[in-house]
Amino acid sequence: MTDTEIPIEKADSRLMRSMFDTIAPRYDFFTRIFSYGMDGRWKRTLLKRASLPPSAVVLDLASGTGDFSLLAARQYPGARFVAADLTQRMLQHARARGVERAVCADAGRLPFPDGAFDCVCIGYGLRNFPDLALAVSEVARVTRPGGLLLTLDFFLPSNVLLRRLFIAGLYAQGAFWGLLLHGRARIYTYIPDSLKSFIAIPDFSGLLRRSGYQRVKERSYLLGGIGLHWAVKEP
Repeated sequence: MTDTEIPIEKADSRLMRSMFDTIAPRYDFFTRIFSYGMDGRWKRTLLKRASLPPSAVVLDLASGTGDFSLLAARQYPGARFVAADLTQRMLQHARARGVERAVCADAGRLPFPDGAFDCVCIGYGLRNFPDLALAVSEVARVTRPGGLLLTLDFFLPSNVLLRRLFIAGLYAQGAFWGLLLHGRARIYTYIPDSLKSFIAIPDFSGLLRRSGYQRVKERSYLLGGIGLHWAVKEP
């Protein structure tokens, strides 16, 4: 599969691409420190409950540098992985780390046929999709009947007070690491910026059910600020 450039992009997508081009070289380091080292455990928990078939074809959507693909490949050595991301620089790092198939793609217009994948993994990408419902619909389209969706992301805590404290903490932490790593306090505050207009974990579960998924399961961490979802596309 060859790299695919998107000829027309929404303004939101262009801004997102530019930002991730900047942070790509330090993205994996930042993800680890920003989660206090818990990121790998969350991803392993998500994959352990997946039970993928030995020859599964897996889409790592909003792949960044391919961390999900590489982690899943160790657990499922017979599976085939395709990393897809909006940012070419992220994909360059993914290839350098050993990801063989990397495609530049917009989640709202995936360049794959219907039912192409046994599983779709999305790590920290949901908040960045300009149209979440459209992206979920596209993911469902390219997933085979009975296939899996695995997601990990930040969410809004359901409790209003906890929500305010969580977002304030993310701003403080993001500004600190932005200044330290890039000399720009605002560069990592995209996380709370994107979160303020996002949804809570149960809301996303409801969206999955309305989009044709069944057996939707969720797990929360950090008082509802981090959520894992497992879902099966209806046959």
